[in-house]
Amino acid sequence: MSVGREFDVVLFGATGFTGGLTAEYLAAHAPNGCRWAIAGRSREKLLAVRKRLAEINPSCADLELLVADVTDREALRAVVSRGRVVVTTVGPYLRYGEPLVAVCAETGTDYLDLTGEPEFVDRMYLDHHETAVASGARIVHSAGFDSIPHDLGVLFTVKRLPEGVPLDVQGYVSASATFSAGTYHSAITAFSRLREMAAVAKRRRRVEGRPGARTIRGAKGRPRFEKDADAWVLPAPTIDPQIVLRSARALERYGPAFRYAHYLAVRKLPVAAGIVGAVGAAVVLAQVPPARKWLLSRMSSGDGPTQERRDKAWFRVRFVGAGGGRRVVTEVSGGDPGYGETAKMLAESALCLAFDDVPKSAGQVTTAVAMGDRLIDRLVRAGLTFRVVE
Repeated sequence: MSVGREFDVVLFGATGFTGGLTAEYLAAHAPNGCRWAIAGRSREKLLAVRKRLAEINPSCADLELLVADVTDREALRAVVSRGRVVVTTVGPYLRYGEPLVAVCAETGTDYLDLTGEPEFVDRMYLDHHETAVASGARIVHSAGFDSIPHDLGVLFTVKRLPEGVPLDVQGYVSASATFSAGTYHSAITAFSRLREMAAVAKRRRRVEGRPGARTIRGAKGRPRFEKDADAWVLPAPTIDPQIVLRSARALERYGPAFRYAHYLAVRKLPVAAGIVGAVGAAVVLAQVPPARKWLLSRMSSGDGPTQERRDKAWFRVRFVGAGGGRRVVTEVSGGDPGYGETAKMLAESALCLAFDDVPKSAGQVTTAVAMGDRLIDRLVRAGLTFRVVE
């Protein structure tokens, strides 16, 4: 267990773009007495980050710098054993993520990341869930825009519907933003590994089994104009519905039967058609190594949009829930989803695990299971909106 360790939070990836924003958020918002450190493979780059953080909060001039490569397990163990909660923005996670998950699971250290890669999450469950259960570590993936607004938004919606009855929830995602290079690289990598992803998912289903007598399932849906979203909606093959359904399997509050459908909402039909075409083309090109290399070169890790562009970005996820003769419409919304709000969500998740009275859990768990209402309260205080529309 991680009680009595030197640091409350250790952040890997602070020298990157999203990791840097997460570090800046912690510098500005970590409570007095929070003991945190930044970690990475280059001390020189960490020094530059610390200098920038000290301009935000002078106390960061003494911030501890921990040098370790995320692929070096022994170096990771030396760093991880000093922290209670370890956070990483170093992706693509399928390439760089496993050693850190393994060490956290072995040492009973809570772990958070930003992954949107289903294959990585399933592999980590198969290889490290039981070890984490035994050690008491909470392994929490997808603690950014993938998938906090959707996971906690559905929890928020479910709690406003009757208990003990079948529930149906549909989520509609709208956004105006530039998404991170890490998200883009993860998507292209996933497109290139559809067969491997399906095989690993099948293995996980065999290991996990079914949630007793309860029925939890996803609905594929179909493209259409949806009045509740006032938009054309497209089934969104992201990790988000998978995370939602795992929360539903783990939490009895989702009822004896639960169904969730997840959509991207687009106001204009030509834009919707363009998205379908672009994703289809990316899937095809990702199967061919030279084309995949070209796609990956379109965005470089560590790069990001200007502050002015991020200030104009926004997201909104509307949920329509029904059950027991009642219908409720809720909404989760905020600013720049790919960078600013993602950094906020990740940092607040770390502080929540470190300091809040959260439900008891261990192993690979979702944000709804690990933190639930405590994290919703934190995010609302930090400026995100969770509201009942009707």
